Amino acid sequence: MSTPKYKRVVLKLSGEALAGEAGFGINPPIIHSVANQVKEIAELGVEVAVVVGGGNIWRGKIGSEMGMDRATADYMGMLATVMNSLALQDSLEQNGIETRVQTSIDMRQIAEPYIRRRAIRHLEKKRVVIFAAGTGNPYFSTDTTAALRAAEIEADVILMAKNNVDGVYSADPKLDETAVKYDELSFLDVIKDGLAVMDSTASSLCMDNNIPLIVFSIMEEGNIKRVVMGESIGTIVRGKKND
Repeated sequence: MSTPKYKRVVLKLSGEALAGEAGFGINPPIIHSVANQVKEIAELGVEVAVVVGGGNIWRGKIGSEMGMDRATADYMGMLATVMNSLALQDSLEQNGIETRVQTSIDMRQIAEPYIRRRAIRHLEKKRVVIFAAGTGNPYFSTDTTAALRAAEIEADVILMAKNNVDGVYSADPKLDETAVKYDELSFLDVIKDGLAVMDSTASSLCMDNNIPLIVFSIMEEGNIKRVVMGESIGTIVRGKKND
């Protein structure tokens, strides 16, 4: 068996990825597919941390656009990520993968509080760790959470799994037939060109800490394993091209 390219990864899942075509809620076949793919790489010895968004249940930005206080809307979004994280934990443990959910907002009855050293210890014991409730602060996205946690646990890479696109394009490929898919980019390119990969705070964190990002489709079974094994799928974003 060949050796995985990455030893420790942060898998970033959007909430929408768990909803599937319905666009809302949790789609059981999809969450089981994600769990199966995570199990595949965990059984290769890869240490896996997961950050899940909450957009399939609530988006803080929409709440604030409705006139809701932005901080309140964002905290509601953080709670949505906890619901998704618990659903993913249950699906993973049904597959025999020991899992821990850690939350940035204290809710000890259902999950551990986020403690960096404890998270690293879980990973070393080959437990999957799911980071929920964002950073615990409003005005920060779960993309920023993924970048921050990746830096804290010294992950080799962030795997950004998408349900509606298979990489980074020059424009929305669903709206623009001339959109070009990139094989490789730098974070400076992403920020300068305003590409919809991750927000500028998250991009800057990745760039400053030299954490590569791979954007790919999760809808094709086995893609997470292919990325971890080093196959060239999707788009890789680095601090500088060819780093």
